[in-house]
Amino acid sequence: MKFQLLLPRRFRFGALLAFAVFISQRQTQAVEIGSPFPAFSGYRFEGTLPTDLAGKVVVVDFWASWCAPCKASFPTLSAVQNEFGSRGLVVLGVSVDEKPGPYEQFKKRLNPSFSTVRETDHRITADLNVPTMPTTILLDRTGRIRFVHAGFHDDTPARLRQEVLQLLEEKS
Repeated sequence: MKFQLLLPRRFRFGALLAFAVFISQRQTQAVEIGSPFPAFSGYRFEGTLPTDLAGKVVVVDFWASWCAPCKASFPTLSAVQNEFGSRGLVVLGVSVDEKPGPYEQFKKRLNPSFSTVRETDHRITADLNVPTMPTTILLDRTGRIRFVHAGFHDDTPARLRQEVLQLLEEKS
């Protein structure tokens, strides 16, 4: 039995094009600067999420145990959490590891001073169209995406610190 799209031939291309545009807009809109970050409650995680993020500046870092730049980023993220946590900053690491073993080993070896969880259904990374590992997203006190870092580079620690300071100094 052959599957056939139940549209007149002249409308098939238009329907496929409209669907492709819808999907591409959905993905690109999710990570736009100024857009709201999705509520964590809509996703599944292994580990404990920070409970009170309201009114805080939040750094969400997507990482994987197999990612060398992710390993390099953890000391910077810990330093930022230690320096600015008392001023209203929360750093949250979100692992995209498929299995819990590598996630646990990585976390134990690096011993971050910030909360980490493992995403078990990989929906939030898909919804946000996370481009690479690591990807760091900075949220202002209202939960809006303000800065996005794809990868971890030599200038990332200074830029991250400057952006965190900017967000902490803004009035909500």
